[in-house]
Amino acid sequence: MSTTYTKGLDIFNSSNCSATEFIIWGFSDTPRLQPVLFLIFLLIYALTVFGNIVIITVIFWDNRLQKPMYCFLCNMSFLDFSYSTVTAPYMLYVLITGHKKLSIKRCMTQLYFFNSFASVEYLLLTTMAYDRYMAICKPFLYNQVMSPKVCFWLSLTAWISGFIAALPVTILSSALTFCVVLLFSCFLLTVMSYVYIISAIFKIQSTEGRHKAFSTCGSHLTVVTLFYILVVGVYMKPTSSYSLDVGKMLSVLYVNVIPMLNPFIYSLRNKDVKDAVIKLGKDRLHKNRF
Repeated sequence: MSTTYTKGLDIFNSSNCSATEFIIWGFSDTPRLQPVLFLIFLLIYALTVFGNIVIITVIFWDNRLQKPMYCFLCNMSFLDFSYSTVTAPYMLYVLITGHKKLSIKRCMTQLYFFNSFASVEYLLLTTMAYDRYMAICKPFLYNQVMSPKVCFWLSLTAWISGFIAALPVTILSSALTFCVVLLFSCFLLTVMSYVYIISAIFKIQSTEGRHKAFSTCGSHLTVVTLFYILVVGVYMKPTSSYSLDVGKMLSVLYVNVIPMLNPFIYSLRNKDVKDAVIKLGKDRLHKNRF
């Protein structure tokens, strides 16, 4: 039996035998650090779940947020929660038990869902970029084009397409062959949208108008920038300069930290969401008092 080391780490195959399981290398070989790492990743996962559930709850609860932009944001929050749940619970299990073996079938299933959610994220971020393009560059057509029905179908299409696109990617990954066609396509469409958005913003005469236009896409642009920087670092680094330790850290940031940060970025940079979160918190406190 050959041994395959994965989870973004070294990969080793024997040409004479077929692999039947994966052995997961941890972040440290020092046993006393495992509880510390467990607590760190447990906190990250708890904040991810809490932050994204708050965003979803606020969007459903506040009538002011029943708009296309927040429909996509709700999808993103559910996606981040699901995305993190694919890997975080098993990672916590490995850290607390020390059991590092993972069957091929289980790993490929986990990989499929991971690739599916990643593909959906590319598509949703691209859809949100188009939404911001319509809001800033075509404001008079926005309500007509981005109707609730259109937003529903765009979101549904992103989810279905993501799960379909992940199938060949997972099959290729199992054979150690990788494909990034969807990633490049979504990246180019997002960049194109922001070229038009920034061009339209600079044509606005008043400083206040430009600031308001920037604020409508600031959260999304921040998330997109962080997301693609980490994707490039994880998947597009030259083999000659690949570092195992750096690869581990980038993978953790990409898979665990970004889903945790996204709800906070949207809450802090979006006034409507921030006000809704504060209002929901005050209402809950008031109810608890009485």
